[in-house]
Amino acid sequence: MLNKSRFWLAITALIAGFFVSTAELAEAADSAFTTKAQRAILMDAETGAVLFQQNADQLAPPASMSKLMTLAVLFHAIKSGHIKLTDEFVMSVNAWRNGGAPSGTSAMMVPVNTKATVNELLQGIIVQSGNDAAMCIAEGMAGTEAAFARMMNEEARRIGLTKSTFANATGLGDPNHLMTARELAMLARYIISEYPDFYPLFAQKEFLYRKHRFINRNPLLSANIGADGLKTGHIAASGYGLVGSAVQDGKRLIVVVGGLEKAPQRKDEAVKLLDWGFKSFSAVRVFDEGEIIGKARVWGGTTWYVPLAAKGEVTFTLPKYPANQRLSAEIVYKAPLKPPVKKGDQVATLKISSSSSASTEVPLYATEDVRKGGIVRQGMDSLVLMALRRLAF
Repeated sequence: MLNKSRFWLAITALIAGFFVSTAELAEAADSAFTTKAQRAILMDAETGAVLFQQNADQLAPPASMSKLMTLAVLFHAIKSGHIKLTDEFVMSVNAWRNGGAPSGTSAMMVPVNTKATVNELLQGIIVQSGNDAAMCIAEGMAGTEAAFARMMNEEARRIGLTKSTFANATGLGDPNHLMTARELAMLARYIISEYPDFYPLFAQKEFLYRKHRFINRNPLLSANIGADGLKTGHIAASGYGLVGSAVQDGKRLIVVVGGLEKAPQRKDEAVKLLDWGFKSFSAVRVFDEGEIIGKARVWGGTTWYVPLAAKGEVTFTLPKYPANQRLSAEIVYKAPLKPPVKKGDQVATLKISSSSSASTEVPLYATEDVRKGGIVRQGMDSLVLMALRRLAF
C-alpha cells in the first residue's frame, strides 16, 4: 500500500472550501513519451485513469471513429429488446446514393431497395466501416438520419459525454459533428464494459457479404500486441485517426490518436503508445475498501461534516519510474451541500493527479445519514454561508 502521509496532507487541505474543495494540482512534468498525433490519449480501461494526453479535450471531426456512438445507440436498443439481430432494414435510395457504392466512400455494398439484417449491418459497420450500413441503421431505427443523430446526442449525454456533438450516423464531414480524444476513449471504455457480448465483434478479421470479402480496417489487429478493437477514421478535415484497445497480462488499455497526416502513422503511433503504457505503468492501491477518504461540509445538518468513501478499493495507475512522484488530489463537490444526505448517496469526486501527468477520478459516497438540523443550527449555518458568499464576491 502507498505511504499515505504526504497524500493525506494534500487531501486534508481540501475540505474547508466553499464552492469546491480545492488543492493546487501539480503541473505535469515533461512526459517520457511524445507522439506525432495532434490529439491523443492513453487510458486504463479498468479505472479510467489517464496515463498520457495531448490536446485530449480539443474538439475535432472524428470521422468514422464516431460510428462507435452509432453502435452504442444500436447496442442499447438490442440490449433493451427494442431491436433484434434478425430484424431487417431496407437500403434506401438515400443511404445507397450517399453512403453506398455511388458515394465513393467506404461501403458495405448493399444493393438499393434490398433488405439486410441488423446482424449483417452491424458487421458491415464494424469491419468495413460501411457508411451505407450506418445510414440504413439510422433510418431503420429513427426514420431519418437527422432523427437518429438526435438519439446519438441523447445517448452521449446519458453516458457522460458532455462535449461531443453528432450530426449524422457516419462521421462524414459536418461542422456540427465533433468529438474529443478523451470522449472517444470514454465511449470505447463504455462499450467494452457495458456490452461484453458485442465487443468481440470488433476483433472480427473479415466479413463475407454476398460476393464481397471485407477485411477489418483496424491495423492494430495484426500488430501482435493483444489488440481486439475498435475503430479507424479518416476525412480530409480530421486527418487519420484510430481508437484502439489491447490487453496484456490481464491489463486493458485504450488508446486514441488523431490528426495524423498518413494512414500508417495511426498504427505506428497507437502501437508505440500502447507498448509504452504496458511497460511503464503499474497499479498502486491508495485506499482500502470502506476507508474514509475525506469529509464534505453539510450546511444546516445535524452534523457539520459527512464522511466520504469509495465503493471498493481506490487504485491509481502510476509510472514505474521515476520512483518518487508527487501526488496531489482534490475532493470536489457542489456546495452548499444541504441535508438530508443519505448513506450511499454520491456526494463528491476524488480527483488524483501525479507529477508525471497521470490522473484519475473516483466517485465518493456518504457513509452515514445526515438529517436536517434544528432552527438554531440552520440559522447559524445560513449566516456563515452568507458571509462566505460576500467574501467570495
